[in-house]
Amino acid sequence: MLEIGSVIDGKYKILNKIGQGGMSVVYLAMNERANKQWAIKEIRKDSMANSEITMQSLRNEIEMLKNLSHPNLPSIVDIIDYDDALLIVMDYVEGNTLSKAVNEYGPQSQEFVIEWAKQLCNVLGYLHSQNPPIIYRDLKPGNIMLKPDGTIVLIDFGTARQYKEENVEDTTCLGTRGYAAPEQFGGHGQTDARTDIYCLGSTMYHLVTGKNPSEPPYEMYPIRYWNGALSKGLEQIILKCTQLDPAKRYQNCAQVLYDLEHYYELDQSYRNKEKSKLIAFSAAMVLSIGCFVGAFASHSYAKSFQSQSYESMLEEASRVETTEDMKTTYINTITVDPSKPDAYVDLIDKIYLSDDNFTADEALEIREILIRTQGKATYEQLLSQNAGGYSLFAYRLGLAYFYNYEGEGNKQQAAYWLNKAASGELDESRTARAKRLGAIAEYYVNLGSMDKTGDSQVDYNEYWNDLKAVCNGDIAKEDNANTALVIYKEMASQICVNFQNFAKSGVTYSDMELQLLNIEQHVKSDIKGTDAESSDRVKELEQELTTNIEKARQAIKLAE
Repeated sequence: MLEIGSVIDGKYKILNKIGQGGMSVVYLAMNERANKQWAIKEIRKDSMANSEITMQSLRNEIEMLKNLSHPNLPSIVDIIDYDDALLIVMDYVEGNTLSKAVNEYGPQSQEFVIEWAKQLCNVLGYLHSQNPPIIYRDLKPGNIMLKPDGTIVLIDFGTARQYKEENVEDTTCLGTRGYAAPEQFGGHGQTDARTDIYCLGSTMYHLVTGKNPSEPPYEMYPIRYWNGALSKGLEQIILKCTQLDPAKRYQNCAQVLYDLEHYYELDQSYRNKEKSKLIAFSAAMVLSIGCFVGAFASHSYAKSFQSQSYESMLEEASRVETTEDMKTTYINTITVDPSKPDAYVDLIDKIYLSDDNFTADEALEIREILIRTQGKATYEQLLSQNAGGYSLFAYRLGLAYFYNYEGEGNKQQAAYWLNKAASGELDESRTARAKRLGAIAEYYVNLGSMDKTGDSQVDYNEYWNDLKAVCNGDIAKEDNANTALVIYKEMASQICVNFQNFAKSGVTYSDMELQLLNIEQHVKSDIKGTDAESSDRVKELEQELTTNIEKARQAIKLAE
């Protein structure tokens, strides 16, 4: 065990022990260089002697998780080989586990459980959407932290694995009995996304009934057996999640999320109210269907009709009066044909970025849309079949994450989407810009690592060259005036913030001043006098750019 007060790797001071599991101990630590608290999980190598997990496989899984970024996941920032242990440095999450909540206060409110389950669907859907999919395999109340603001964080990835399509079944049997699906214990096939759905159902069961499925009577009854006031709809959802046969469960988290958002519609009282409406509607539909059967007999005609519907709905979105109605129309348009990029891109550009702030809720919404299914494929899989369209979508989403996420940018997610865009079928200038911005986003990630660990990993000369390259060309023509001005603003801001680091790497102050002059020339030649200049937003961005350039020049002047 680590000694309280000891300093690990020259920067992490161990403050106290905050948790312990079967193979690990978790400590609270302080990075004294950055004045920030972290959680350090110590996995002792001798604790794995009787386990089917090898230290190398564990390291591989942790490296895999370092690349993830999601509001319901902790970030892993460091992996340290230390004596006879592996140390994992990750976000310290304030709050308590849901197991503590249910143990101390008994069954949890049905509304709370449904809200937590929705968040779990989002984060599990994110894990399952990775390539290859990541299967968590040990979802239970003890591995879910509830933060003071009501959001949950999924912790302890000790049993997570990547889905391997060629495997018939898992090589290791891992999970917690009572919560774990039958296929986790060998002889029942390989674990996949449906395994996590079983664990989700078991977790909801425990939280809403207070009955631990890993304790006597070691089985789950319908939740209304314990409390008749609980929703019949929620009962049906949990029963479907926990079917022994994976084929009878929900097949993905998007399906679970949909039913959780409409659980009341599964209640018998609601269905009785709707039944009379359905009878009347069905009578009218019989006549309508008769009229349309002939028209849709031809597959080519059906595709033509779908295309016309898609285009007309896009036009309709531009005519609606409110932003909320416009957003709903774009999402409905996506549903008509998820393989086309136009509605996705308009949703990003005209809705999410209408206020130049891409919020966490909006990021969550677009992820929910991407994991929806049509047939056996997710919307993202259908869109990716359109190589050019998917690249354009990835490019626009990458830019939104880079410049606009919560007013500061999420460079890790930006790098993920911009790299996808750069490897696709964009035009030459956008491909080059996506590559450069992806590289710059990765610099930002490393800058973050520097702040966290105290060790600089950035070559500021390369960083400078990439920033310059992104500003090349007529961006206003290749993309639009807004994008151009945002890129120029970022360049001026980085000169202001990092002028000393750039200078130390060999960039002269004259080079920096020349770049500011180039930006001003681009604005004059590419934006001034065009139709775009009349836009209120362009005027605002021009003023903000002018302010950034002035600040950068002041910083350079003081340094000289």
